[in-house]
Amino acid sequence: MNNYILVGKIINTFGIKGELKILSDFEFKKNIFIKDFPLYIGEEKIKEIVNTYRVHKNYDLILFEGYTNINEILKYKNSKIYIKREDLKLKKNEYLLQDLIGFNVCDKEVEIGNVIDYELTPNNVLLKIKGIKTFYIPLHSSYVINIDLKRRVIFTNNGGDLII
Repeated sequence: MNNYILVGKIINTFGIKGELKILSDFEFKKNIFIKDFPLYIGEEKIKEIVNTYRVHKNYDLILFEGYTNINEILKYKNSKIYIKREDLKLKKNEYLLQDLIGFNVCDKEVEIGNVIDYELTPNNVLLKIKGIKTFYIPLHSSYVINIDLKRRVIFTNNGGDLII
């Protein structure tokens, strides 16, 4: 497993005091965009510490410790933001969507395929499954009845009503 997890991209600066505008669809923002949390910027993985965080429209705004001026943070514009996997503290039954890739999918105990990707939609997360055909199933619905993280299996009970 990769030690770093991509959580977003710095798309611009915001204001003159050194805030950065971030585009992120990371599912555990509440765990990482907090004061004193380490983020790693760019391919060089430069460590910066979150000082403040707020939401503005559809963007996350972050100010790193030690920065007070727009000119100091221009170097990070268009850079990707990462976290270290070991810094992310998840509860026992929480998981990252990217970690579901490779899981087997079983419908009523019969294997129907493997997760090869996922897509975020406005109302749901769709898991892309490769079996006899490639199809999608909604993750957060009555289709998925259990996710066994230890065995790496997703159990469904959809009775053949798959999104193909």
